[in-house]
Amino acid sequence: MNPKFGIVVFPGSNCDHDAYYALKKINNYDAEFLWHKDTDLKNSDVIILPGGFSYGDYLRTGAIARFSPIINSVIGFAEKGGIVMGVCNGFQILLEAGLLPGVMLNNISLKFVCKDVFLSVENYDTIFTNHIPSKKLLKIPVAHGEGNYFADEQTLSELERNKQILFRYVSSSGIADEASNPNGSVMNIAGLINKRGNVMGLMPHPERCCDSVLGNTDGNFIFKSIARNIIN
Repeated sequence: MNPKFGIVVFPGSNCDHDAYYALKKINNYDAEFLWHKDTDLKNSDVIILPGGFSYGDYLRTGAIARFSPIINSVIGFAEKGGIVMGVCNGFQILLEAGLLPGVMLNNISLKFVCKDVFLSVENYDTIFTNHIPSKKLLKIPVAHGEGNYFADEQTLSELERNKQILFRYVSSSGIADEASNPNGSVMNIAGLINKRGNVMGLMPHPERCCDSVLGNTDGNFIFKSIARNIIN
């Protein structure tokens, strides 16, 4: 079975075609764009909310996109166990939609950050990480101005207890310190999943490091993990 990925396109999305290229052209998965005003998910096995600046990021990042007609379909899909992945702005939309806990704040530097970062995998036993070799650090680019993840102490305790923290920003030697944190995110959190384990949000862009011509294909580990769960 060849998995089908549905990529939602909002006004202001700018990583939708990157995701399509990584999935369709590099990995040979079935992929289709889904317009934000539609409600039909077109029999997708996985929904991708891509990066960008949906609706210009007015009010708050993801705040308007959360009310797009297609989001109700995405929420229903997730509640039935469907796999949903939000990248950067997509992560912000998942937070606004209540599919993941917490909020995004401005980067602590108050500057847009665009660079490669290293990520540690905190839980390998998930749909999104089970194809990643043990102890491997992923090198994946970030590009955001509001990636400073925050949640209250009770929520953070629950995330840790339930093993929902999926990725942390770390140094090239795997140390989660302040210097390796590009945005001030609490506990160096770069990505997390919901309790059920079928919804993931992450700030780094795996779709931007899948083609060998770029000299880095670490993003493929995440997409292949997802696809392997569908195929199996």
